Amino acid sequence: MITKYGYSVVAIIAIISIVLIIIGILSNNYFLKYGLISFSILLMIFTLNFFRDPDRNTPELENIVVSPADGKVLFVKEIIDNRFINGNAKIVAIFMSPLNVHVNRIPISGKIKYLKYHPGQFIAAFEEKASEKNERNEIGIESKFGKVLFIQIAGFVARRIVSDLKIGDEVKIGERFGMIRFGSRVDVIVPSNWTPKVKENDIVRAGETILFEIK
Repeated sequence: MITKYGYSVVAIIAIISIVLIIIGILSNNYFLKYGLISFSILLMIFTLNFFRDPDRNTPELENIVVSPADGKVLFVKEIIDNRFINGNAKIVAIFMSPLNVHVNRIPISGKIKYLKYHPGQFIAAFEEKASEKNERNEIGIESKFGKVLFIQIAGFVARRIVSDLKIGDEVKIGERFGMIRFGSRVDVIVPSNWTPKVKENDIVRAGETILFEIK
């Protein structure tokens, strides 16, 4: 299954690949012929793989925050957040490589109360300062268990943050809401009374892996 956020890109890459394959077939140069055909096939495979959108089985629990993204946990630590949580908080940062599924999902059910987009730089997403300097989209949800903030952060390769959300939307845990194209990072921030359920270097899956739990 291909995500709706990638239809236009997949169509463009398909057209380019077909044109290159035709040029290759018509060429009398052996290396040009098979080089173009091989490159086109690999480009199409990479594009389809990047925009894949598999179904996920979200846990049927309310007192949890699930991962909004596939990837590897960069760090788990305590911070002070003055954007939405307004106080002591805990953060899980998730790095998404170009090979991960890049469709993002809602981490907890509730209502969208905060949205803020920041244009910015495109330094490597695994750098800690990327959360303050890079292009990013901050999303705050008011749930029955309190506030949850998560941030889509563009990386060195990623240059396009996509989100369908707007203030006042009622959202459900595990729902698709957007993506970041071609490698990126997502931070999830909760009040300090939540308990982390992952640690550094853990592999997480969007909509399935529990990041935090509250009793």
